[in-house]
Amino acid sequence: MTELRQRMLNAMVQRGFAPRTQESYVRAIRRMAKFYRRDPAQYTAQEVQAYLLNMVKDEKLSYSSMNQAACAAQFLFQTVLGHGREQFHIPFAKVPAKQPELLARGEIARLLTVCLHPAKRMLLQTVYATGLRVSEACALKVRDIDSAHDRMCIRVECGKGGKGRHSILSQTLLELLRAYVRHAKPSVWLFTDSSGTKPMDICMAQRAYYGACIRGAITKTGGIHTLRHCFATHLLEGGVDLFTIQKLLGHSHIATTGRYLHLISPQFRPPQGTYPLDLLAGLYLH
Repeated sequence: MTELRQRMLNAMVQRGFAPRTQESYVRAIRRMAKFYRRDPAQYTAQEVQAYLLNMVKDEKLSYSSMNQAACAAQFLFQTVLGHGREQFHIPFAKVPAKQPELLARGEIARLLTVCLHPAKRMLLQTVYATGLRVSEACALKVRDIDSAHDRMCIRVECGKGGKGRHSILSQTLLELLRAYVRHAKPSVWLFTDSSGTKPMDICMAQRAYYGACIRGAITKTGGIHTLRHCFATHLLEGGVDLFTIQKLLGHSHIATTGRYLHLISPQFRPPQGTYPLDLLAGLYLH
């Protein structure tokens, strides 16, 4: 397993897979190896299919979990080991797309109010105001904040798929970030763990979100990624065009961004005089 695991890791690094993807793929293959207790390179397509069936039928895991394991198996057997798709077929389940459960603006305001830890509250504010993924927000460095008057943006060095991009930096978020930096004095990473030397762990950011939801009596489902959904939907409601939102979110296809059209509220009218890209300002005025 060690040599095969290294080959798999090398292949993922070569293709620019995100660290979280690498970890999830290796974890999925490790689970399969524990199930069969022998070298995965020896598995047949029928054995892989049987394992995936076992995940949902006997272990009662979700189809999403099964599909993640199928992705890892597909990469290992077809890309790393070179088995053809026809000879080594790996099935995927058709999972119905569920619409995310959005927070109301009042709930977001309450969420940010009850999060008392300065760094964690600032991270939640940043995710909502920029639409960054939690991994992108945790990986932000101080130098990624460009506050020059003619630039005003946040640089994402390595987004999903290894792609870099820029997101918006509103005046309200900039002022909050400046106050936070003056108080916290981060040197390299904008949001750090308890040691102050490493970036905040994604699990820590998720726990901060869930903890704020509990303290704010918010019962809607979903993790911190909900704030990214709210970012896109609230920009649409504010009149920002779909193409701009696609670029801010880092979506490769406009159809991915288009799903937010189904989530907008026709009753909402943004407060007059509010800059539509400054969600935090609109939030506090609402």
